[in-house]
Amino acid sequence: MSETKAKKYFDLAKKWLAKAATSSDVELLKETLRYHEWKYYVENDPVLSDYEYDQLYNQLKTIEEADPQLITPDSPTQRVASDFTQDLDPVKHLVPMLSLDNSYNDEDLKKFDEQIKKLTGETGDIEYCVEPKFDGGSIAVVYEDDQLVRAATRGNGAQGEEMTLNAKTLPSLPLNAPFSSLGIKTAEIRGEGVIRKDIFAKLNEARALEGKTLFANPRNSATGGLRMKDPNETRARGIEVFAFQLGYAVAEDGTDMLQMINRHSQQIALLGELGFKIPSDKEVVCKNIDEVITLIKQWEADRENYPYEIDGVVVKVNRRALQEICGSTQHHPRWAIAFKFKAKQATTTLVDVEYQIGKIGSITPVAKVLPVHLAGVTVSSISLHNEEFITSKDLRIGDQVVIERAGDVIPYIVKSLADLRTGDEEPIVFPKECPSCSTELVKEDEMQAAWRCINPECPAQILQRIIFHVSKAAMDIDGFGRANVERFAELGWLRDISDVYDLDYETIAGLDGFGQKSADKLQSSIEKAKQNPISKLLHSLSIHHLGKKASKLIAEHIDHVLDLANWSEEDFLSIKDIGPVVARNVSAYFAEAANVEMLQRMESLGVNLTQTEEDRPIAVADNAPLRDKTILFTGSLQKMTRGEAKKKAEAAGAKAISAVSGNLNILVVGEKAGSKLKKAEAIGTVEIWTEDQFLEILGEL
Repeated sequence: MSETKAKKYFDLAKKWLAKAATSSDVELLKETLRYHEWKYYVENDPVLSDYEYDQLYNQLKTIEEADPQLITPDSPTQRVASDFTQDLDPVKHLVPMLSLDNSYNDEDLKKFDEQIKKLTGETGDIEYCVEPKFDGGSIAVVYEDDQLVRAATRGNGAQGEEMTLNAKTLPSLPLNAPFSSLGIKTAEIRGEGVIRKDIFAKLNEARALEGKTLFANPRNSATGGLRMKDPNETRARGIEVFAFQLGYAVAEDGTDMLQMINRHSQQIALLGELGFKIPSDKEVVCKNIDEVITLIKQWEADRENYPYEIDGVVVKVNRRALQEICGSTQHHPRWAIAFKFKAKQATTTLVDVEYQIGKIGSITPVAKVLPVHLAGVTVSSISLHNEEFITSKDLRIGDQVVIERAGDVIPYIVKSLADLRTGDEEPIVFPKECPSCSTELVKEDEMQAAWRCINPECPAQILQRIIFHVSKAAMDIDGFGRANVERFAELGWLRDISDVYDLDYETIAGLDGFGQKSADKLQSSIEKAKQNPISKLLHSLSIHHLGKKASKLIAEHIDHVLDLANWSEEDFLSIKDIGPVVARNVSAYFAEAANVEMLQRMESLGVNLTQTEEDRPIAVADNAPLRDKTILFTGSLQKMTRGEAKKKAEAAGAKAISAVSGNLNILVVGEKAGSKLKKAEAIGTVEIWTEDQFLEILGEL
């Protein structure tokens, strides 16, 4: 496909997304949809988001429904989109693999329920089976006399590309399944090849170390992996196959054995018993469409905690007898529908790049894009992380880019659409000097991606250090957020951290938007912060690599913060778990006279620099109930905060850690526990306790 054609079909798509196509556009609309199908299914390099494609597809369907004479055999509404690459041999499916009709809201689902009742004549509740809609690559696998004899991609629905050798490398697909115990001689199962999110992250980590281009997302990695020419490369992708349908099951005498299975949910359970991977923790039977709608809302809210990418759910009439009455169109079964979650991807234009300076001088490029609505919010700024990210994504000013909201929270640029370039795009030139103070930028270690300004007097760094100092993560000064820090700095009131404790509250009370009550509240918060333990103070100073844990360890070994001005690097290294990088950085910080003077001024203004009871190491008895155990808390605790729970655990001899791994001994689970619970269950060696069990062990219940 030429660059001209790519831009043509992209521009047409955007035009019709802004203003719907008409019947006069129908042939061009079909061409546009076919191009985007090719980009999605064959190239694994979509230009449009799923939602945008679906909107165009629905426009075509509406036009054709209004004037059936416009329907042609090659219309995208009359066939399943093809994923042929012509790299593999074509093979015919035993029964067609159809697509699914889509829905996006409660009204669509209720209309679907009404249509089912109209088709079947049922007047009461319709029972539905609801399953996750995995975002991967569909395959059909044939078993003959219990042996896996053939596997193929979905292709055009009637035939796909054979990938039997590749399929045999996938551990989740049994090479032998006991269909004969059910009287079945030949069976064809339908499944979806997917890559677990954590496996995908490891794949990209390995590719980064090898200097290879990173995979855009798990879906592309899975679909591409299924069709590799080398089966060993398929296996290396970590692809798992979830079975979602027994599409064909025939006895030796030709009897259709599917007639023996009354419900789709029974079919799924049967596949699980035969050794196939099924979504047993997500597949649910609902007694009516209202239960379906409630369940979908729960799943959408929890989608990021699911270990695999799911872009929606599939709703299927559960009773097979009703499925047969409903039948199918050439495109989709009438008894099933896909509900699509809110779009996570969209396309927009990268119009500029700005550079932010962090509290330790790290330079972060930020993309400014044309505002685009995505997953419920308008996105206009996106972090580009570092220079290497820009290079790896081949980003240029003026590019059309695909953006995504990771976890429906953090905007992320997936890729640039190089096919759509006109030649007017401009390279992104990373600065050589600090945008704030013009100091030459450095990379202290070639292994690190970030460029840094190492001027401690850089105005932008000072501002960011003050913002961090007052934040909840540091001194936790309530009511003193970023906006107030920036405002006070512009007024000349904040030149370094010590100025936080020497403000004129009467003047603040007179500012627009403040008043006496707000000023008094700020003063109260600052006075409270002055009494913080010195471990918090050390962490709040933005010393490079000095985190909460190391700050606590150092605070345990000093009577006064300024004692550190007399410490050597060797003194720091004598503390267990303090490494050479932290030792070097903290020693260098306290060797600077300006830093010591700032802390002396803070003490004169009432800030505590002396070790508190909270800073002292916790004495643990030899018979402490959790001695030498590692522990982690997840979910919402009802009887204490996470911080209180952690202190209780440490007092009982446990070491609190931050992630689930093979090193974790105990996971304490509160309400709405998510991915950490699932990961701990998968490890199998982690003890899983309730909040009450934890308190009972401590003798507090």
